[in-house]
Amino acid sequence: MKSFKYILASLIVVASLASCVNDLNVTPIDPNMNTADKAFNSAADFDAFLAGIYTGYATSGYKGRDDDPSISGLDGGMSQYIRGLFHLCELSTDVYVCGWNDEGVPDVCKMQWDASTGLIYSIYSRMFFQIAQCNEFIRQARSSNIAMPRKDEWVAEARTLRALSYYHAIDNFGNVPFSDETSVVGQIPQRITRADLYTWLETELLDIINNSALADRSATEYGRINKTAAKMILAKLYLNAKVYTGTAQWDKCANVLKDIMDDGYSLHTTSVGGVYSPYQELFLADNDKRTDEIIFAIEQDGIETMSYGVTDYLIFAFAGGTMDTATDLGTSSGWSGCRMTPEFYAKFSSNDDRAIFWTDGQTVDVADMGDFSNGIAFQKYKNLTSTNDRGKADGCPDTDFPMFRYADVLLMAAECAMNGASSISQTEGLGYLNEVRERAGLLPATALNADLILDERARELYLELWRRQDLIRYNRFTTADYVWQWKGGVHDGQAVEDYKNLYPIPVSDMMVNPNLVQNDGYKK
Repeated sequence: MKSFKYILASLIVVASLASCVNDLNVTPIDPNMNTADKAFNSAADFDAFLAGIYTGYATSGYKGRDDDPSISGLDGGMSQYIRGLFHLCELSTDVYVCGWNDEGVPDVCKMQWDASTGLIYSIYSRMFFQIAQCNEFIRQARSSNIAMPRKDEWVAEARTLRALSYYHAIDNFGNVPFSDETSVVGQIPQRITRADLYTWLETELLDIINNSALADRSATEYGRINKTAAKMILAKLYLNAKVYTGTAQWDKCANVLKDIMDDGYSLHTTSVGGVYSPYQELFLADNDKRTDEIIFAIEQDGIETMSYGVTDYLIFAFAGGTMDTATDLGTSSGWSGCRMTPEFYAKFSSNDDRAIFWTDGQTVDVADMGDFSNGIAFQKYKNLTSTNDRGKADGCPDTDFPMFRYADVLLMAAECAMNGASSISQTEGLGYLNEVRERAGLLPATALNADLILDERARELYLELWRRQDLIRYNRFTTADYVWQWKGGVHDGQAVEDYKNLYPIPVSDMMVNPNLVQNDGYKK
């Protein structure tokens, strides 16, 4: 997608967004392109609009980093889509703390947020902005008489990207406003419950996988969503079904995962450059070549696709202290923000290839969240290639963010086996888990159990957006069964209210949409 020109039909998106998040002030990209007949005159216009939807996951706006964010009134860096998800899905967990006092960061880090926390509102807004664009693309493409040889495929892509954002919504917010391409533009949306959104997502994804023109792996350009990625969203939906609906779906999850295993992906087990481990090569500036394992990635480019979010955040915000950022990370500097908790650091042994940490000058204990030397630092993501060459630019990385990886397929399959899925035996599940451990340089496990799987997922998938939902699924997120430093706002950690397994609907959206009901536990 890096070579696409970006386009946005401004008033179309404004109207569409109003049907999802009525209080957002959308900044048009081109004020002269304000009607559908002006915006969509050729197949190239639709192609560019679709590219703009992809860009919504990769940058803050259509002009790059923070210069002109698509949503006005929000900081373009802090509110970038993937960075916003990191705040909700990783900063709120045992993975890392952040010493910044930016609005909402301490509240999320200490699990002390409420319905007015701006950091939560920013990613909520981004999700529904993306959904609105997908709705409008589908609506316009289906009604257009313009010749588009790939029309059905493009519509299927937009549907899948919409499902991805609705998946993020069901996971983090549960009961949300709902609209699709059939909704009346400008009408205040109805609320959809978490259970009903689950049903809609399942139906939509099954139709996309079985009946749409969405390309499979062999016919997909890198960076575009494909049929395997749609299966991954469905597998994630089933993996967390008990949380979302009260009824587990281990058999359904296992069946989808077995299907994915036939799509030709595998673990990346051989170092290409000979400098870094195969695992590390998945998170370097040339990881767009790691298509053996990476199923879908959010692209970044130091010149063409720049962002203060995505891997820019994951490299710069986690760099500081005594690091030589140019040599160690391929960057010009560090932001000295994020370090891991002692509890998370303790999950790794010294011979684990995934323990890509910086310890020089760092303490294990995080006595002071504002002091970067407190807490071991991460170096998982780098702006260096597999041959140790620097990326195109010091200020922005070329490193893509792997949204879905095959290693996660194997670990989900092991979890399904542990929970009695009929299509994956305990022996098979243990074998899948041990494939992942072997790649990391660890001895094989001898039996599946909940602690082993949860910790293996932590080691393999840290800083990839899955930790919060994993802890919730194992009842470890809010409870006293597992605490970490600064959980609940105290140094030694403490349990928090169970209602924080869901984030609140932002108060600003509650004020303008009378159909919404605040999630339990939060002030109305």
